[in-house]
Amino acid sequence: MSQPIRPGSPSGQGAAPGTPGQPAMPGHPGAPSQPGAASPRVVATPGAPAAGSSAPGAPPPTPAPRISVVVVDDHAMFRSGVKAEIGQSVQVVGEAPDAETAIKVVLATRPDVVLLDVHLPGGGGIEVLKKVHEQNPDQRFLALSVSDAAEDVIGVIRAGARGYVTKSISGPELIAAIKRVADGDAVFSPRLAGFVLDAFSGAIDIASVDEDLDRLSAREREVLRLIARGYAYKEVAKELFISIKTVETHVSSVLRKLQLSNRHQLTRWATDRRLV
Repeated sequence: MSQPIRPGSPSGQGAAPGTPGQPAMPGHPGAPSQPGAASPRVVATPGAPAAGSSAPGAPPPTPAPRISVVVVDDHAMFRSGVKAEIGQSVQVVGEAPDAETAIKVVLATRPDVVLLDVHLPGGGGIEVLKKVHEQNPDQRFLALSVSDAAEDVIGVIRAGARGYVTKSISGPELIAAIKRVADGDAVFSPRLAGFVLDAFSGAIDIASVDEDLDRLSAREREVLRLIARGYAYKEVAKELFISIKTVETHVSSVLRKLQLSNRHQLTRWATDRRLV
């Protein structure tokens, strides 16, 4: 009589060798899966970490430290704005409103990059550069100023700044500039790079420009440039956060020191020296 066909083993296939008609044992190759049966467990070797995980007790990976920055500017509102723009990408470790405070803060914190305004009470950005580099020659500075005048750009570069950008720069662009300076690169706003090239080529007489401008205070220079660009007194006052009366006083002082008679002569004087 023929052997009956067992369920799951058609025509007797799947029977263990040497035992006709017997189903394969569970776990043996070819054994049928059984309803409700648990899947085979993978047991890790004692003491070995699971795949894709750190070894037990190993510290978590340390995130790369953020670039540290000090912001130097005499306007508190501007400093707050800069910190809000860059604070998520870099670590602001200090700020200062004048040259004397800036020197102390920078030397105390030793940041990767100092954002430095050119015109500051107490000596200006160049004074900060000189004093800090006397004690820390490797400190990196990025000038950030409303001024785009040739003598300002060249002056701070000669004093040791690694770059110069104007305050019209966007937040992402400023962050990128900070990172480049931290990496050792030189960074300039596109228009300003030409001033540096002209200075090295001798196209700009820096000595004569400095001699004339040394007669003016930092604020008078700012007023001079804005007036020469055609700004009205009201617009200058708004730009520099000062009163119209103060603007008038500065203009009178500039005209007297440079021995000029009116705004037209002042504009021509500034244009001849490529200050606008």
